[in-house]
Amino acid sequence: MNDQTQPATIRVFIALAPPDDAKEELARELRPAYGTHSHMRWNRIEDWHITLAFLGELPVSIVPLLRPPLADLAATRVPLRLALHGGGTFDDRVLWSGIDGDLDGLHTLAADVRTVARSCGVTFEERPLRPHLTLARARRGDRSSAAEIAAAFAGFTGRRWTTERLHLVGSNVGRSRGPIHYRDIESWTLGSGQST
Repeated sequence: MNDQTQPATIRVFIALAPPDDAKEELARELRPAYGTHSHMRWNRIEDWHITLAFLGELPVSIVPLLRPPLADLAATRVPLRLALHGGGTFDDRVLWSGIDGDLDGLHTLAADVRTVARSCGVTFEERPLRPHLTLARARRGDRSSAAEIAAAFAGFTGRRWTTERLHLVGSNVGRSRGPIHYRDIESWTLGSGQST
């Protein structure tokens, strides 16, 4: 029996991801900080995302229930025009980049995503949407590095880009002591069901 190999739960969130060239544009801006602040725990660039709803640890059996209504939602939504802009910190330890552009549309999409999750029987902590990309975390006791880096790229404004897909993402948090990694469970093209 291999029951032990398949976890009974998975940590899940629903997100948007900037295109690779927009992420690389920000990474170039941050490159000096990578060397001078190598003690920070930097997120992998391929994992940068904008969380719309953090659902937390869910039974694996719930995940298939989310797929059809999220696919339907994505198909009817117009892609958003966004940009990466400046940055800041949460609790002086978590470094983030801000989001600019169609923030009203982003808030509406997040509200609709959360409604879909609740309609599937998922209960989760309702946090207000604060659109951002988490870039790195300072180690405990280090209260200056994240703020110093955020100040250095406060004036950054990236190019505008169009959101392409809605992502249902799983993470390995709590499964190991290594770095956090995310993987798409599934993703759907935004606006694919709209007539042109």
